[in-house]
Amino acid sequence: MALWGHPDFRRLWMGDTISQFGANVGMTVIPLLAAGVLNATPFEMGLLAAASMMAFLLIGLPAGVWVDRMRRKPLMIAMDVSRAALLLSVPVAWWLDLLTLPQLIAVSLAVGVCTVFFDVAYQSYLPSLVGRGQLVEGNSKLQASLSVAEVSGPAIGGYAAQFLGAANGVLATGVGYLSSAFFLLRIKKVEPAPERHPDPHLRREIGEGLRFVFGNTTLRMIVACTGTSNFFHGIQSAVMILFLLNVVGLSEGTAGLLLSAGGVGGVLGAAFAYRIGVLVGQARMIWLIPMLTWPFTLTLPFVSDGWGLVLPMAGSAVAVFGIVVYNVGQVSYRQAICPDHLLGRMNASIRWVVWGSTPLGALLGGGLGTWIGIVPTLWVSLAGSILGMFWVLFSPLRTMRDLPAGASVEAHG
Repeated sequence: MALWGHPDFRRLWMGDTISQFGANVGMTVIPLLAAGVLNATPFEMGLLAAASMMAFLLIGLPAGVWVDRMRRKPLMIAMDVSRAALLLSVPVAWWLDLLTLPQLIAVSLAVGVCTVFFDVAYQSYLPSLVGRGQLVEGNSKLQASLSVAEVSGPAIGGYAAQFLGAANGVLATGVGYLSSAFFLLRIKKVEPAPERHPDPHLRREIGEGLRFVFGNTTLRMIVACTGTSNFFHGIQSAVMILFLLNVVGLSEGTAGLLLSAGGVGGVLGAAFAYRIGVLVGQARMIWLIPMLTWPFTLTLPFVSDGWGLVLPMAGSAVAVFGIVVYNVGQVSYRQAICPDHLLGRMNASIRWVVWGSTPLGALLGGGLGTWIGIVPTLWVSLAGSILGMFWVLFSPLRTMRDLPAGASVEAHG
């Protein structure tokens, strides 16, 4: 594992780990704050869930152009500091007895804007930092950080909300982003200056990114798979907290514990993704592992207190194992085939679809939760998420074993 001896990657990895930890605490305590303290309705929960992802839909495409025009490390640091300031306003408003649901929605939307720029820059920065030959290993380690955060963050967030107050739990998110900025500042490798476009034009440069993504058959199928699954996950996000607290009757701490269960599978998925890629093929794992694991998410509606937590928690762990392995494979594939000057626009174009679909799903989920009820809405979300895997199951990936050896500017696959 060559990246253990890569100091700059370790700094990136450490900063990302702390940031993800804080973010997963925040993603749990903010909905708990809205549902448990501000008494949000299903529709209002849908608005809150949509706000956190709406920026991907609104500015995702031009963000890719702007990221390709600037150095990525300073941009990531600026976005970390901005997210910290925004999130720290929540506990301050709570302490002053001024916190409202509109503020939570506005903060979630603004943090989402910063996240768009950070994530596009972050995925575009990794190839220049570690080299294309180490992308699978690098993405596996970064996914491990995300999975560890998913294990501990929701549980800690749930118990923090239960015993300390949900607003105080948001502090961990802000501190996490500040810590991430500190470690990014310590990266010593000089980032090369971005390639200057001979005739900069926002609309034309956006079009170049879109043509690269949608002119490649395999990328189209990956986008369709992730976008479909994320759309239905958006539906789930609108009703999940209400299902656990109001329908099942779990405490905030137990709800956080259940939400953490998937992270256990995520840790294992990140730990074994590299080995799975070697064993079955780095391209093949993109469709094979989801087919074997994603259906286990259907155990979730059977949750109940006590021993009734065991089956849904185990099923969630298996499903998230598959999601993480899929993400390591598909992100590495994207980075491997894309030339450097298009990385920002490629990532932004894909995220515009796959993350932009999430707030649309959340808005629909809020409406469905009001119209047909929380439990039927949850079933719709789970079934739809699983159906997304059929896009890659019948894609050109079925005839491939490993990732391409180097970047290609060819827009057809």
